[in-house]
Amino acid sequence: MQRHLGLAQATAINMIDMVGIGPFITLPMVIGLMNGPYFLYAWLLGAVLSFVDAMVWSELGAAYPAAGGSYRFLKEAYGRNDAGKYMSFLFVWQTMIQAPLVIASAAIGFAAYFSYLVPMAPLYTKMVSGSVVILIVVLLYRNIQTIGKISVLLWIGVLITMFWIIGGGIAHGNFTAPIRHINDGLTLNYALVTAVGYASVKTIYSYLGYYNVCHLGAEIKNPERNIPRSMFLSIAGIAILYLSMNVSVASVIPWQEAKESQYVLSLFMQRLAGDAAAAVLTCLILWVAFASVFSATLGYSRIPYAAAKDGAFLPVFARLHPTRHFPYVSLLALGSVAFVFSLLFKLKDVISAILAMRIMIQFIGQAIGLLLLRRRKETAFPYKMPFFPIPVYLAIVLWIGVLLSTGTRMVLSGLAVAALGTIIYMVKAQKSKDWPFRP
Repeated sequence: MQRHLGLAQATAINMIDMVGIGPFITLPMVIGLMNGPYFLYAWLLGAVLSFVDAMVWSELGAAYPAAGGSYRFLKEAYGRNDAGKYMSFLFVWQTMIQAPLVIASAAIGFAAYFSYLVPMAPLYTKMVSGSVVILIVVLLYRNIQTIGKISVLLWIGVLITMFWIIGGGIAHGNFTAPIRHINDGLTLNYALVTAVGYASVKTIYSYLGYYNVCHLGAEIKNPERNIPRSMFLSIAGIAILYLSMNVSVASVIPWQEAKESQYVLSLFMQRLAGDAAAAVLTCLILWVAFASVFSATLGYSRIPYAAAKDGAFLPVFARLHPTRHFPYVSLLALGSVAFVFSLLFKLKDVISAILAMRIMIQFIGQAIGLLLLRRRKETAFPYKMPFFPIPVYLAIVLWIGVLLSTGTRMVLSGLAVAALGTIIYMVKAQKSKDWPFRP
């Protein structure tokens, strides 16, 4: 694989993955869960957790700039020939389920907003979401240089959409009102903490993707500098855009009304500039959703490839396209599963399932892994976080809180997926006399 992606392209890939359809569909959900003007605190908490967790990703991504991201990190942290084989296998196992869920969630959100323009029966909505996945796979079936150019083009559409929404709120003349009234009715008690926890599940989902560049580590120029920089730039930029967008919407539509609207951004623009402008904005939101599916599928397709290349997954996934040099088998497999998921699931369930599956193995697992790597003092870390290890412990505590907020059913589902993966790994390891059955 070839290093052709610079800082601008890496940041663009992260940001279009982060924005996606997430903030447009979760905005009313967050307001409804908080049930008050202080819903902005949930978006701030999402930004804080993302920034703290990005420090963990930055240390690992700069030290191991290879395809696969967390697969590589977990294997190195827990021992390439020891428990690292088990942890990295578990990550790839859950990725084959949760990555298509991420792709499907963006496609489902795309279809939901599309129905604002063209009211459709549920069957036709599913056809739209499935078609989005197919088109994405077709667009990604090319070399990384072309994909980098497409990513920047999609990123421009993301920025135009966000700035139009924010600019509309500013032009309305009441932009600062939601900030002035953010603490109206606020009481610090158990109910507020619980509400923030549940709402943060939705906001953190909207921030996910800041680490996408780590999955493309083998294709990033000067990765020791560009991987950390692209993540922090992405989070800072997206946090400003999300907060500004929420303030802008709340300055035009009262939060009591916004929490009930499925197409709150379309309603927002309709109030400001009429039906035609609302239709144009909806088209731009669809552009953003499409860009998100594009970026997420690009990053995830590198994970099974990296595992297969190491001999830890099915060998067929290690194949690169003979002339375009991308993991086409992995791309087609994940795209196929995502297509099926886009036809089967509802959006709310998908969001919680994504987080519950990923937190235990990926986020908490690799944070602990970084502590192990630092303790062994065998790895050179081009990037080192300030105040280590406090950010790592803080990230673990916050992730545990978010995991519990996904609900008992989702936590049990995540544990079931991990348990099944453990059984499969142990059977495989026993036959091949690998860890922990190696003499």
